[in-house]
Amino acid sequence: MATDTHRAIEAVWRIEAPRLIAGLTRLVRDVGVAEELAQDALVAALEQWPAGGVPHNPGAWLMTTAKRRAIDQFRRAETFKRKIEEVGRELEESTPDIGAMVAEDDGIGDDLLRLVFVACHPVLSTEARAALTLRLLGGLTTDEIARAFLVPEPTVAQRIVRAKKTLAKAQVPFEVPQGDELAARLSSVLEVVYLIFNEGYSATAGDDWMRPALCEDALRLGRILARLAPREPEVHGLVALMEIQASRAATRTGPGGEPILLADQNRARWDQLLIRRGLAALGRAEALIDGKPGPYVLQAAIAACHARARHFEDTDWERIAGLYEHLAQAMPSPVVELNRAVALSMAFGPETGLALLDQLIAFPAMRNYHLLPSVRGDFLAKLDRHAEARVEFERAALLTRNERERTLLLNRAAACAQPARTDPSG
Repeated sequence: MATDTHRAIEAVWRIEAPRLIAGLTRLVRDVGVAEELAQDALVAALEQWPAGGVPHNPGAWLMTTAKRRAIDQFRRAETFKRKIEEVGRELEESTPDIGAMVAEDDGIGDDLLRLVFVACHPVLSTEARAALTLRLLGGLTTDEIARAFLVPEPTVAQRIVRAKKTLAKAQVPFEVPQGDELAARLSSVLEVVYLIFNEGYSATAGDDWMRPALCEDALRLGRILARLAPREPEVHGLVALMEIQASRAATRTGPGGEPILLADQNRARWDQLLIRRGLAALGRAEALIDGKPGPYVLQAAIAACHARARHFEDTDWERIAGLYEHLAQAMPSPVVELNRAVALSMAFGPETGLALLDQLIAFPAMRNYHLLPSVRGDFLAKLDRHAEARVEFERAALLTRNERERTLLLNRAAACAQPARTDPSG
């Protein structure tokens, strides 16, 4: 029974932790203190629920317990009289039956949205934003985050601790930004969520091609954000992009974990529910656009082209190339140009794509980017320049940090000794 209760507590914690920390942050105005109070409430649950059972409303139980701990801290800091007005005098004057409490409507949706913007504040590094977001909003432990990103647990712990201190020192307000600041801050939030998704979808390092749990965490965060900010087209665009990409997850690896490229995937096994959800989210995004579409809406539209093609040969590469041209204007980047080169190659022939690729070699950021020689090798192989293609695949294999991808690239290099036509991308 104790084991069952502990499993129930773990499940409740994953669901309630973000709401709990968000509500507490509004009260104490410090993310670090809010998380400590939430952890105190969790410890209390671990001590009391195995004996007394899980309360009827566990979220309310945890919030009330944490608020009481907050009041105790205010007392000890001799600021009780001032702070109690923010918490609510009724909490101090009454002693409710916690087990019978029902959840209060504390504007928790607004609190969660504020917490998202705090955790993804630009004052923090990208790595710190990702770690803090997974901790506060994803409910992941430090160990889980470390394993997900293949970094030592102490490194993640330090990132989270430093992030909280940085937010406190910078006195980052617990609020949703307004006006011109909103667009920039929202971009930071979406960047973090998509970074988490991409690390799960195509792992940058390690032995696995994919880490599905990270994709699921990012999708959950994106869906929450879409509910909290329903009028933002880029939010729906990101959700659409992740839903459609996630629909291919089961077909991107073989029985032994080896990568399966897009051209070779069994499209009958693509998750049609996720595709429908993604296309619906894209429709919501496009209906909200006032002007030119943003980067995530454009990327979702590209993903939708793949999702709508029943066979690889049916893909509308000319439309994809056009969408990448718009994306390059909305979000100038050599990586976007690399993807545009692939689309141009598929639409108009490898010579066209190779001409664009050769322009990207001059970018310093691309010198150690393994996908540049990988794609270049593919174009060269299609042009029957197999010796040159082999050199490119071997260079790409040296640059990647993912073992599955390295094996794939070395196999393609070896195949150049006995030329066989292959299709690109994954």
